[in-house]
Amino acid sequence: MAIIETVPEGEATGRVAEFYGEDVRDQGFVAAHTRVLSLNPSAHAAFDELIAAIREQMDPRRYELVTLAAALGTGSVHCRLAHGRKALPLFDHRQLVRIARDYHDAGLSDAEVAMMEYAERAGRESAAMTEDDSARLRDAGFTDREIVDITLAAAARNYYSRAIQALAIELDDSPGLDDELWEALTEPLGAVPSRP
Repeated sequence: MAIIETVPEGEATGRVAEFYGEDVRDQGFVAAHTRVLSLNPSAHAAFDELIAAIREQMDPRRYELVTLAAALGTGSVHCRLAHGRKALPLFDHRQLVRIARDYHDAGLSDAEVAMMEYAERAGRESAAMTEDDSARLRDAGFTDREIVDITLAAAARNYYSRAIQALAIELDDSPGLDDELWEALTEPLGAVPSRP
């Protein structure tokens, strides 16, 4: 659990109150990571703007697949759960469980699998990547702009995941995820905390 002291909901003002309000509207509660990272409201707002600039250029399904794969690469339970919930409206529940467990065997297109492999590698070992990794995406039919957008989405998730992990922010329950999907999202990461 993070030792960082955060602003209580009833005392939040300005941008912090806006961030809290957005969480409540989107998910019914203020996430632990929002409480901690909003201690630097300008950085939090800048990250939100960066994500919006990346996401608006991508198909929502593609964005969520990239995010789930990048979070797998970084080992981020928080981001896997948060984006598993965000992906629910975009996928059949059964397929999303399959994607979470093993996207290679989930009925995705070859291009989507290549994209997720790329994003997972960017989360796990970006320093080892070469132009061959981008070439695989081009061979799968992605344009140069799409390759850049996929890379930016994966890299942004890497940044956010690493901040949450470094601060040891506690895990929220993620309402809306049943036990089957919760387990499918967390099991590939290895040892994870039990559901709050």
